Amino acid sequence: MAPPAPSATMTPELFRKWRKSLGLKQKDAAEVLGLKKRMIQYYEKGDRNGRPVEIPKAVRLACYALSSGIADFDGATPLRGPVQPTSSPSPGQPARGSSDPVPGT
Repeated sequence: MAPPAPSATMTPELFRKWRKSLGLKQKDAAEVLGLKKRMIQYYEKGDRNGRPVEIPKAVRLACYALSSGIADFDGATPLRGPVQPTSSPSPGQPARGSSDPVPGT
């Protein structure tokens, strides 16, 4: 029988440090990780309604990928690029509202 795999944990302090190292606000971190802002707050606090909250392995791996410059992955090729929330406009570009047409439609 194989020995159990080592279990890594990310502390609330390390999670907050990761977010700040990328210059992300809680809202931005939630967006790039595909989470709700409230989950980011739970992870940084370390508990939810008095119960401990562990940062899931998928979130820890996503943090590592984003820190390594991998913005997305299609199953074959990593998409490298800066960590940037999808709703943030590019510098000099206005934010798109719901009434703005979608390009290519």
